Amino acid sequence: MNQITLKHLRYFEALAHHQHFGRAADVCAISQPALSVQMKELERILGAPLIERGARQIRLTRLGEEFATRARDVLRSVDDLGDLARASQSDLFGPFRIGIIPTIAPYLLPAFVKSLALHHPDLDPHPREAITQRLIDDLLDGRLDVAVVALPTSEPTLTEVALFDEDFVLVRPQEDADKPVPNAQSLAEMRLLLLEEGHCFRDQAISYCSLSSSAPRDLMEASSLSTLVQMVGAGIGVTLIPEMATSIETRSASVSIAHLPQPQPSRTIGMVWRNSSPLADHLTGIAKLFRDIGTANK
Repeated sequence: MNQITLKHLRYFEALAHHQHFGRAADVCAISQPALSVQMKELERILGAPLIERGARQIRLTRLGEEFATRARDVLRSVDDLGDLARASQSDLFGPFRIGIIPTIAPYLLPAFVKSLALHHPDLDPHPREAITQRLIDDLLDGRLDVAVVALPTSEPTLTEVALFDEDFVLVRPQEDADKPVPNAQSLAEMRLLLLEEGHCFRDQAISYCSLSSSAPRDLMEASSLSTLVQMVGAGIGVTLIPEMATSIETRSASVSIAHLPQPQPSRTIGMVWRNSSPLADHLTGIAKLFRDIGTANK
């Protein structure tokens, strides 16, 4: 009788996560037909279906949902064994899976990857850009080693290391450059352009202006800071962006930058990892590298 292998578990976990054969096959670096064969073999070994196959995507059966949870636990334990061996060495080596939110990645990630190559030449960075909740979920499921996000995460199973604080700045049309800088109350009455739901930076901007996140507003939402800034340049409204983004996002837009009055809105950038990670001592040193990059760009 054939036995369940780690390959079966990794392929099934990818399929359970993406709910799509094509995307899961890409992640596993195999063809879609090969993945389908592996899943049919796993179901044959178990003697029960794990997947309900649809025209566009798949659904897990009740057994499939429970099996996915157990598979993630097994794979996380196996990965931890590998990390335990890596942690025993004087320097890190091998794949390093780092998640980073979109309002940080374009501005600090390139310099951070260069710094990793300089200080840890045997490390192979695998960066992933996504919104905070997706990164936290992947971190908890063992798909990431660390994540760079805005703190706090309010997740007790994660270690949080604060790296640096950063102010938000006001972006408004160039012709408004000489106007008084609005306070939070005045800003709440203006046409404020925001990132779409799911971005923590959106929530921070809403909190500063004391807006209700559920109240209907005549505003534009975007998936990137670049789009927001360009729309401000077109005269549609105003927006807030993190200070680290100003030099890149405003260079091709007809906008002006202003620092808001006290108390200025700000965020704390931090690096997080699982409390149980065997790499914790090494990750503390890597967090320092990111802190140096962040403070040098302030």
